[in-house]
Amino acid sequence: MSRYKLVASDMDETFLHDSCIIPEGNKAALARMRELGVLFVPCSGRAYNSIAANLDTLDPELLGETYIVSYNGGFINRYGDPKPLCTCGLSHEAADTIYRRGRELGLCVHVCFDDGTYNVFDPPASERDFLASYPSIRYQTCEGHPDLSFLEAKPIVKVLYMSDDFDALRELGATMGDFAEDLGTAITFSSNRYMEFMPQGVTKATGLAKLAEILGIGLDQIIGIGDSANDIAMLDAAGLGVGVANATDDAREHCDVVLNSTCFDGALPELVERFLEP
Repeated sequence: MSRYKLVASDMDETFLHDSCIIPEGNKAALARMRELGVLFVPCSGRAYNSIAANLDTLDPELLGETYIVSYNGGFINRYGDPKPLCTCGLSHEAADTIYRRGRELGLCVHVCFDDGTYNVFDPPASERDFLASYPSIRYQTCEGHPDLSFLEAKPIVKVLYMSDDFDALRELGATMGDFAEDLGTAITFSSNRYMEFMPQGVTKATGLAKLAEILGIGLDQIIGIGDSANDIAMLDAAGLGVGVANATDDAREHCDVVLNSTCFDGALPELVERFLEP
């Protein structure tokens, strides 16, 4: 019997092909994990409803009694129940300051709400095309707002900056640590296009720790698998941190193991064979 009770998996560029398709090999691996008594838990920066929609093509029995960790560890839901067990959020003042700075920098800005919807401000054509490839994301585009006062008291979870020049975005992030900290936020990166401002102290690791407590298991009984900077805390916290072959260089540094399989191949079969099979 495997020492591991749970596999926490990032979604985009890890569990999913880049066109949001679940590789057939991953479906077979989920069936084998159920036979072995290992729980599969999606752990993503996206909202619960968006993640759940990606799983609609799966046999529901493969996901029985599981959970979804969303918004980079800030929300936990039982799969099939849209009411979260725990939540997080930014103050409107912090979100507005981040938004206005992004506008000054000429960046596309996403504002993400607790109901799983997004406002996307001034997206370039490339971002419109990217979002169109994620039909499960519920968003509306907005143009020309100088601040977020029009949102009134709608609860905000996180704010993203988007750029096609990811290297420049990372360089920007390296200069904004004090700015983020003063606002009670922390910066991470995802999907080779986003810089994310999350509430300080909220990571995929803290989300996993809460879920482990709910389930009565230890973090050492969890495998975390991911590909990007927003997975690093999870990779560090899990009993085994696993990277897919397409993992970014910064994420690789925190992996105990990097698989030979990419998200395009379907990485779960290799993980099951190497670390879960008796």
